[in-house]
Amino acid sequence: MSTPNTSLSRASSRAGTPISSPSRLAPPQVQPAPSVYSRVYSHGTTSTLSVPTSGHPSSELRVHSSSSSSLNVDSSVAGSMLIEDPDPDLEPADGEAESHNERHNSHAEDEESKQQLREQLRHTLSMREPSDVDDYPPRQYFVLTEAGKPVFVSQEQDESSESLTSTIGIMQALVSVYLDDGDKLRCINAGKTRISFLLRPPLYYVCVSSWGEPESVTRFHLEYLHLQILSVISAEQLRRMFERRANFDLRRLLSGAEPFMHSLLARLEWDLAMTTFSLHCLKVEPVLRKSIADVLVPTSKIKDILYVILIAQERVITLVRPKKHSIHPSDLHVLINTIHAPSIVNSSAAASWLPICLPKFNASAFVNAYVMFLHRENEPSISPRSSKSDSQSVSAHDDEQRPDNTSASTGAEVNVTRKLSPEVCLVSVSGSANFEAVRSWCDSIATRLKQDGLFRALVDAIDRGNTEYSVGDLGIPGLRHFVYKSRSHVQVTMPLYEDPYDKPNEKRRLITLYQTLYDAIHAKSGQASTLKLQYLRTEREGVMGWITQQYELYLALSPLLPKSAVMNAANAVARWVQKEERRLFLLDAPVF
Repeated sequence: MSTPNTSLSRASSRAGTPISSPSRLAPPQVQPAPSVYSRVYSHGTTSTLSVPTSGHPSSELRVHSSSSSSLNVDSSVAGSMLIEDPDPDLEPADGEAESHNERHNSHAEDEESKQQLREQLRHTLSMREPSDVDDYPPRQYFVLTEAGKPVFVSQEQDESSESLTSTIGIMQALVSVYLDDGDKLRCINAGKTRISFLLRPPLYYVCVSSWGEPESVTRFHLEYLHLQILSVISAEQLRRMFERRANFDLRRLLSGAEPFMHSLLARLEWDLAMTTFSLHCLKVEPVLRKSIADVLVPTSKIKDILYVILIAQERVITLVRPKKHSIHPSDLHVLINTIHAPSIVNSSAAASWLPICLPKFNASAFVNAYVMFLHRENEPSISPRSSKSDSQSVSAHDDEQRPDNTSASTGAEVNVTRKLSPEVCLVSVSGSANFEAVRSWCDSIATRLKQDGLFRALVDAIDRGNTEYSVGDLGIPGLRHFVYKSRSHVQVTMPLYEDPYDKPNEKRRLITLYQTLYDAIHAKSGQASTLKLQYLRTEREGVMGWITQQYELYLALSPLLPKSAVMNAANAVARWVQKEERRLFLLDAPVF
């Protein structure tokens, strides 16, 4: 029997542990930026990774990296605003059952046929086909039940078509074959295409991608898709429904929630804050940020308030929380994606009540989110000004380059909506709070923000472009772009994407390079050990990833720079960010 040109990764996935409440110790003081020279002891070791150089994953590069392991630093210090997940792309949400004893198998095959399939899959080979085409076809996402019923498909298809039915059936059969053998299927490499699987019973998630990103990237996309579904139907509801009826059709309950998932997938393509499991805050003057935060602190009359958040350009300005509660970045991303979905943004209502499950906070219960968009006086409810936010930088024109027209129209629809979205949004998340009391209090907050001139100051800063910055503001020769993550605050900052990364495919290529660095440094795809530093050089740029106790830094620079200049640029970026951190990050947010 001939052997197909595919390969499967059969390494068992790492089970995550529940996040414990943070300790009450004070957060460590941020030390001065350490020099690269004092952190890296070996630059001569080389390894070979497959990373995209010409817009495609097939090219081979020489990678220079340090061989020393990174230090284990617990950044979820007690009392911190955000909780950092140690391995969030592999951690199942709370309340999910890991047992597969009750799997539904309506089309059982005889044991001899299944054994032949197992042997065939185990002895396949991985082959990367060379390509010089700058092409990023849309990723395809599938969600199905253990019984093989389709739940969600990212590209619009006729659900009754034979092709979709057979595709879903093959996916369900492949997963079942390995589960019957006491194993889990993680991915299939077929030429330049990778098919990734994420099992979150009673649902299976599948992603088909040929971008050349590491396996961990598509798996965390699937994890976020799972969290978005849990925000609509809690883990406890899912468990009860499928315990009573294994072949339950979940599409009926998710009807109307598809825009949330399409919006999430569009956001995952560009948002590096989601890639690094952190929060991207709006750049604001610290005095203005503190003044706004003081206004948002709820009075003692308002009970069961969990979080009060002010958002602009789809990024957090400030967040007010109880002393005993932190918030997970994944929950914030799901919440921000939900409130900026077209069905909410384009609603004619002045405000909306959203019952939503925050899976990392409590995967078995719902909270109530009161969402109010603040508009300028004497202007229409939808601001015509387009935002320069990174998540909004891709327009309908960009997505016309997509080869798939159906997917392109969906992506264009999402991005056009973001361009026209209101600038400032007030969100109050509560447990069993009185709806009328919360609504009245939020109205008073909006009135006070406008009367005190804080809303006008914020809008003026957005109009003048003060909430953004470019690499030119740093004045570092050869620097083209960077991503800086503060580990103690679990927040990232980055400049605008400018030439040569202002074109969609060039931006996709750079983001894929960043993801390759992140995966290698954190050993997300099963590498033997983590790294402190890694440097990649392509024909178009050099990129470097560097991790210290205080921060992570990812740089894109001219490929002509010598290594000494790359290291000097990394130190200069770290010093600049620490100098500007009160503007770039949300620090010392008030609690109540």
